Amino acid sequence: MDETRARITRDGIRIYDEAGFAGMRAAGQVAAEILDQVAPLVRLGTPTAEIDDFIREEIIRRGVVSATIGYKGYKHASCISVNHVVCHGIPGPKVLADGDILNIDVTVIVDGWFGDTSRMYVAGQLARKAERLIEVTHEALMRGIAAVRPGATFGDIGHAIQSYVEANRMSVVRDFCGHGLGRVFHAPPNVLHYGRPGSGPALEEGMFFTIEPMVNLGRPETKILADDWTAVTRDKSLSAQYEHSIGVTATGCEIFTASPAGKFFRTWE
Repeated sequence: MDETRARITRDGIRIYDEAGFAGMRAAGQVAAEILDQVAPLVRLGTPTAEIDDFIREEIIRRGVVSATIGYKGYKHASCISVNHVVCHGIPGPKVLADGDILNIDVTVIVDGWFGDTSRMYVAGQLARKAERLIEVTHEALMRGIAAVRPGATFGDIGHAIQSYVEANRMSVVRDFCGHGLGRVFHAPPNVLHYGRPGSGPALEEGMFFTIEPMVNLGRPETKILADDWTAVTRDKSLSAQYEHSIGVTATGCEIFTASPAGKFFRTWE
């Protein structure tokens, strides 16, 4: 199917063909491979800027493009969000301390297709409350993905995530959401991580989007710092996030950003 003639639903969601799946598969695997390679750098005393420098160099080495460098003035190849930073943390001189948890988010462009993924890492000894947060967040993502199939709705995805998180006495961030992608970084739909079963647009084969729940140990409210990027929990509670890019198939979905080394969940082990 010619990209310029691809069908768009009445909700503004683009439907892709098999060539799109192939493109997203390639882009997603590059992003996932880079995050696999990052794990040894997450150690005590490492500045987050050093991790970002590695990611930037790896993107250059592979001959692909960073989607974030230059995006709305952003200057880095990743977002690195530590402890109570919910998302969009800016890499810098901060060094990792014992027990820090961090989300590293990378998006690359491969032959015009966007691969977007993030996962959690740990520096030093992992506290049990942080471990539980990470476990619940990963499971929430996977439950959201399990709800994806033609005929289901985006509300079904959000409900699967919200109901599980809240049953574990944690909260789902509502200020940020997943998004459509493909040959653009952000596109319809907005993929909410909370919702009512049966609500929202119906899923169709060929839709591409991210699911990326942010889960807080405390309350769900966030605030943006003075840099206009960094989002933190208002109550300073720990936050975690996992993100996959997926495509809806005839029977369910394909995860484009699965870790080639099987490291996506407990990367630090």
